[in-house]
Amino acid sequence: MFTVVIPTVGRATLRETLAAVGSDVPVIVVDDRRGDPGALHVPAHVRVVRSGGRGPAAARNAGWRAADTPWVVFLDDDVIPASGWAQAVWKDLVDLPPEVAGSQGRIRVPRPVRRRPTDAERHTAGLSGALWVTADMAYRREVLQAMGGFDERFPRAYREDADLALRVSRAGHRLVKGDRVTTHPVRDDGFWASVRFQRGNADDALMRRLHGPGWRAAIGGAPGRLRLHAATTAAGLTAALLGVTSAATRARRRGASAGPGVGPGVGIAALAAGAVWAALTAEFAWRRIAPGPRTPGEVLRMAVTSVLIPPVACAHRLRGKWRVRR
Repeated sequence: MFTVVIPTVGRATLRETLAAVGSDVPVIVVDDRRGDPGALHVPAHVRVVRSGGRGPAAARNAGWRAADTPWVVFLDDDVIPASGWAQAVWKDLVDLPPEVAGSQGRIRVPRPVRRRPTDAERHTAGLSGALWVTADMAYRREVLQAMGGFDERFPRAYREDADLALRVSRAGHRLVKGDRVTTHPVRDDGFWASVRFQRGNADDALMRRLHGPGWRAAIGGAPGRLRLHAATTAAGLTAALLGVTSAATRARRRGASAGPGVGPGVGIAALAAGAVWAALTAEFAWRRIAPGPRTPGEVLRMAVTSVLIPPVACAHRLRGKWRVRR
């Protein structure tokens, strides 16, 4: 009735994911590693196809096109389906009416015990309330065929699932939530993870181009912070430019060939812009620090990355706009 498709870049967690799925259903693992990294070590019943390192959208497309069952269930390679998951999938799908094109599993993200979650843990916990995420998402194969599958212009594991869900819904199909449960553990992606996540702003530009300004509300997403990031970045750049101008003018005045230069108002304007930047940056950092454990390491990470995120987010959004215009 259904085939499980799991794209992977070779994470060690794949083995645990496959063990939780079991051997009673067909499973296709899509190896999305680049080059010739060698064979994946998977159980004998698992079929492996290659997608050439073109990203999760292309990998999932390769997977469902290799399947021959009416339904395809997509899983990530770092999730752990609950005991009895395959039977629960069957129960979720068997009686669905024809107008239902997809069924999402219930994503559970473990919370830390005896402490508040970190910023990264809160980020991952957002999956538990997200709509139509491919951490555990089933689609009718005929609908995937009609929609052309996932849009491979989304190069990362970000927004490609939301884009497909919007296209399926606008084609007149319904998407529902099932009763099966899948756990998505929190990964430690390192000190700079939140800065790297800003690459998704380029994909948001593509979402806006494809689905209009209301796309975020259509998938149940919270309003973004890009406008505040833009204001923070503008204030910081203004303060820096005016500060350099003011310093250069003072240096010329101290020299033998001092000219009229610019007035002291430039320095005051630089201080004012710097104060705006500092206030916005402090507000952003505290918004991230306050709900967390507030350990020295977490506070340091939030302080440093809160300085970098606004300009990085704006740069990626501009890159995304340029890309979609081309």
